[in-house]
Amino acid sequence: MSTESAATPAQRIASGYAVKGQALELGTVVVDGTADPTAQIRIPLATVNRHGLVAGATGTGKTKTLQLIAEQLSVAGVPVLMADVKGDLSGLARPGEANDRTAARAKDTGDDWAATGYPVEFLSLGTGGVGVPVRATVASFGPILLSKVLGLNATQESTLGLIFHWAKDNNRPLVTLDQLRAAISHLASDEGKADLRSLGGVSSTTAGVILRALVNLAGEGGDTFFGEPKLEPQDLLRVDDQGRGIISLLEFSGQTLRPVIFSTFLMWLLADLFTVLPEVGDVDKPKLVFFFDEAHLLFTDASKAFLEQVEQTVKLIRSKGVGVFFCTQLPTDLPNDVLSQLGARVQHALRAFTPDDQKALSKTVRTYPKTDVYDLESALTSLGIGEAVVTVLSEKGAPTPVAWTRMRVPRSLMAAIGADAVAAAAKSSPLQAKYGQTVQQPEPPPQAAPPQQAQRGQYEPLPLPDQLDVPPMPEPYEPKGPAMWEEILKNPTVKGYVNTGIREIIRNLLGSGRRRK
Repeated sequence: MSTESAATPAQRIASGYAVKGQALELGTVVVDGTADPTAQIRIPLATVNRHGLVAGATGTGKTKTLQLIAEQLSVAGVPVLMADVKGDLSGLARPGEANDRTAARAKDTGDDWAATGYPVEFLSLGTGGVGVPVRATVASFGPILLSKVLGLNATQESTLGLIFHWAKDNNRPLVTLDQLRAAISHLASDEGKADLRSLGGVSSTTAGVILRALVNLAGEGGDTFFGEPKLEPQDLLRVDDQGRGIISLLEFSGQTLRPVIFSTFLMWLLADLFTVLPEVGDVDKPKLVFFFDEAHLLFTDASKAFLEQVEQTVKLIRSKGVGVFFCTQLPTDLPNDVLSQLGARVQHALRAFTPDDQKALSKTVRTYPKTDVYDLESALTSLGIGEAVVTVLSEKGAPTPVAWTRMRVPRSLMAAIGADAVAAAAKSSPLQAKYGQTVQQPEPPPQAAPPQQAQRGQYEPLPLPDQLDVPPMPEPYEPKGPAMWEEILKNPTVKGYVNTGIREIIRNLLGSGRRRK
């Protein structure tokens, strides 16, 4: 009997995950409810820049999977950037707490678990959070990404693009929201009508809609995010003195900014990195890995231009040595053109309570390789907390066998460390000196005030003409007898016709009124 035929189904699956180089350890294979600690599931580090997906219903363990992957990337010397939407990823900075559950999971997954903290940099969008404030300029953000944040439709997005073009041609700086509002206000003013006509296809009504959207964004704290100093992407490519990659956490909790701005900001960073990083092709390990938590916010109601920009950036950033992981509830939250570029799939449990859920489940099953070990539709709805159906790309670039995986436990704290601890860490950060203070921008040029209309009763009295010798008005004419129409109405025949006509008109009017009721 050959060794391969003697191997268990779990071991046959695990053989597809064997690697020669470095790898991220995810967990162990589960077959018929039993985990095999010797059947290890892993992602080759060299394929992480082929991107990935972490999906699953709320409460199934997605965030802990992100934490687990981020820890191992840091140990491998790979910097990480991730949005901390719920606030519990701050525990990455502290060692975890051992208990019976972590011990049992470590035994199931063949893990020599030890509590460990990792180097974490806490960032906040603008000055409204507790982390180191990071910013982007309006000009660098661009009209497409800004339109996504503002919730503009395709026509309004096109108009915003023309406004950006006009500002560039006229050397008007677009650093802050105030400067963009000043540019739009100028175009909507009387003195800006000529400039507005020169753009072509820009209505003052659309400009007004964009202006109101900018005011709303500023009221939510967006005015503290758009400004200088602009975040330099190279500051994310750092390691600590032990060679561990620094995990940059974009803190969301406690801020009033709309959630979509966080995922859009990450997209801006990704596009900015693409312009500054050199081509490296396939590498032993990525230079940086992005995690897009709540990725559905990035694609919901997105314009065609925005989707094309995301798809193009994700497709090309791989050659720069950057990996991207999207985290969401359903794989169908992502466009097919993006989903097809994700080499690693870590799918936690799905719920199938409604017809739409069933449809999403069927679509998810079709994205996985064929398997004779599992009924995938049943497996995806039966996964326990901290379990996932996994397939990744092997070192040769081929899809690995589908594996029901019991995930390892993160070694850092699986809870928030509190706002005070985050604020203290941000205060001592080396980035604080560079980004801590906002650079004040020159005041926008004042707009010419429109001429005020005089209020009623405030007009200057007209000068009275000199007295003239005007003849007196003639006496009003008074007829000497009854008028002709009075004589006609006195005629009995005419009077009868008139009365009959009046009765018919009233009857018709009242009849129509009753029918309408």
